[in-house]
Amino acid sequence: MLIQSHLAMAQLYRLGLSKAAYDVLSAMAEVQHPGGEVNASQAELAASVGLSKNRTSIAVNQLVERHVVLRPEGRYRSYKIHPLFAGYTTVEELESGITSALCAIQAGDLPEPSVPAAPAPARHLAAVPSRQTA
Repeated sequence: MLIQSHLAMAQLYRLGLSKAAYDVLSAMAEVQHPGGEVNASQAELAASVGLSKNRTSIAVNQLVERHVVLRPEGRYRSYKIHPLFAGYTTVEELESGITSALCAIQAGDLPEPSVPAAPAPARHLAAVPSRQTA
């Protein structure tokens, strides 16, 4: 059984995750290795939570956009739960993982979990006043 930071997990609500994203994150947490590595396909995750593959894909993308789950480059069927939310074997590993993650976030080497910025609203050309020439 792995331990996680209850303080970090309590902050997930701030990220505006969908129920499907919470379900997929829970499925990932069940199969993660210490430190947050998850070796499971989206189809396997979908089957474990009872979602369609499409809905699971959307949920995983939401977790990745908010940096709750990281996708290691060049690795198929592999995800990494952000170190702030990952499970660890001992309290010492948990403290070390969180300390390292906070230092990496401060240094810009690890993204901080957050809600993506909303895109600027598109303005229709009709809303732009035109100049009239005489």
